[in-house]
Amino acid sequence: MEPALTQFGTQMSRLSGVRAIMKDIIETLRAGGRQQFINLSAGNPVILPPVEQVWRECTADLLASPEYGEVVCRYGSSQGYQPLIDAVVTDFNQRYGLNLSDRNILITPGSQSVYFYAANAFGGYTSEGKLKQVVLPLSPEYTGYGGVCLTPEALKAYQPKLDIEEGNHRFKYRPDFSQLRITEDTGCFIFSRPCNPTGNVLTDEEVKKISGLASEYNVPVLIDSAYGPPFPALNFTEMTPQFGGNLLHCMSLSKAGLPGERIGVAIGDPDLISILEAFQTNLCIHSSRYGQAIAARAIQSGQLANLSETVIRPHYQGKFAQLEASLTEAMPNSLPWFLHKGEGAIFAWLWLRDLPITDWELYQSLKKVGIIVVPGSTFFPGLQEEWVHKHQCIRISLTATDEEISTAMSRLAQVVEATYLQTAVSR
Repeated sequence: MEPALTQFGTQMSRLSGVRAIMKDIIETLRAGGRQQFINLSAGNPVILPPVEQVWRECTADLLASPEYGEVVCRYGSSQGYQPLIDAVVTDFNQRYGLNLSDRNILITPGSQSVYFYAANAFGGYTSEGKLKQVVLPLSPEYTGYGGVCLTPEALKAYQPKLDIEEGNHRFKYRPDFSQLRITEDTGCFIFSRPCNPTGNVLTDEEVKKISGLASEYNVPVLIDSAYGPPFPALNFTEMTPQFGGNLLHCMSLSKAGLPGERIGVAIGDPDLISILEAFQTNLCIHSSRYGQAIAARAIQSGQLANLSETVIRPHYQGKFAQLEASLTEAMPNSLPWFLHKGEGAIFAWLWLRDLPITDWELYQSLKKVGIIVVPGSTFFPGLQEEWVHKHQCIRISLTATDEEISTAMSRLAQVVEATYLQTAVSR
């Protein structure tokens, strides 16, 4: 059956960004036969036994409690499960010296849903026909932002500045404030911190500057803290979560071991929260009450914050260190390769300057030697101008074993070296 789709139906039924690549990866793995692959494409977090155990214990506690029926067998408030809201308020007020009330909190079905609400509440066409832009101040960015706008032309991203350390083969993206434009046509800002896919962390000063520029036009700024502190605390460098004014601090418990339950938390001004809550009411009523109930227990007890700092962060920070050491050892010093500074998240980002083939072609070459990564060009949603840089990067997941990472970096280096040499010879 092929029903006639509306404009929105056609747009939202497409596979966008990395999802299209994941379809190819799944088909590759199925058709691989005897070939063994080291899959460095995954965004799924590793199941860490101490983290899983906490969720088991919270589940057992919920099952044994008299509130189980109320949680699972009844609808709840669109704003969220009150004990979880209270747990977040208490934790953040104590941890960051805030003065939050329950009116500052919205619980959502994962943080992705928050960006969908915001992109279409604050971005798109106004009743007067003016286009309000959803701005990504730093590109590359999370590929999921490319699918949240019902008005695709509303999404706009800016090229960054590159801080390059030639001798060390390292680099870092920074916002280019000389290019960033905020006008009355700006609807909202969204950026991830730490960043998927690059591991970049905007400094506190950069966040404050973006917030200050946006506040002049009363523009909301959504900070995607899916990898940030206090949970899952996947920041490998010091960073301070930012709150207040036009900022919406958006969290997810997915990388804290609960991706299957889709629990997101938005913290911000009550007027902004109420708009997003109304959007959520119309869309899906509320997030999973079971997930909210066990999350409330893990936060109230302090276990989730403790595990984030003592188990989750060290695990992925160790994986990045393994990848960095393996890549540095395997890659020829003469080649123009640059690893983004590992400041957080569960990925590494590799830039191959002057790469003689595209990132998609490199992805295909790596599959032939049993390595699966993600082509970087899928992580530039909203970037309207052509930029050769976006075809020179790959994202590498930190979810494999140390041995797999070491082996993969060795094979990757061989493929990359052969690619550069082959082009040099053909010239």
